[in-house]
Amino acid sequence: MSESSFEKTNLSWQLGQLQQRVEEWWELKTAQNIPNVKLPSWFDSPILWAIAKAAFWLILALLAVWASWQIWQLSRFYIHNFKKRNQTTDGSAKQTIKDLSVAEWFLRSQKLQQQGKYRQACRCLYMAALQRLNDTGTAIDQPSRTDGEYLQLIEQLPQPAPYETLIKIHQQLYFGNREASVSTFEECQQAYQQIKD
Repeated sequence: MSESSFEKTNLSWQLGQLQQRVEEWWELKTAQNIPNVKLPSWFDSPILWAIAKAAFWLILALLAVWASWQIWQLSRFYIHNFKKRNQTTDGSAKQTIKDLSVAEWFLRSQKLQQQGKYRQACRCLYMAALQRLNDTGTAIDQPSRTDGEYLQLIEQLPQPAPYETLIKIHQQLYFGNREASVSTFEECQQAYQQIKD
């Protein structure tokens, strides 16, 4: 056989060399620190070293599994909170525009307003306005359509201001830091009445 057909090195051999160096270093350090202590003969047993290696790798594997589990739990927590933050808290948000008529959205807003749920009541008026846009063919409902896209679509209307008011208040309530109040609802209701008339 030629010389080039033999392996000159491999990973297993390199790991063995590294282990031997670590063992020699450990012997040197322990021998310097405890010069008069002799270890029992059974301590050099190959069986003991095999058990120690197995225990080391088992502990390392358990630590890796535990760390992976912690990372998974933490990521699930953040994903859950991110989804929860992006979802609205009222039942009307789960409905799409096509699920209810304009009148049904309006009635729902009145009920929510009576319960003091002004944020959800404003959203129902917003949804009624979007339903009206859908019904008239001005802006056909698409789940991916944003408020910004609706603002562009309503520019062609003769009276876009009431729609703009509802859309902007919706943005501020759900994506900004505006607090819903009686006056907020009244502003939405006034804009909706202008659309309706």
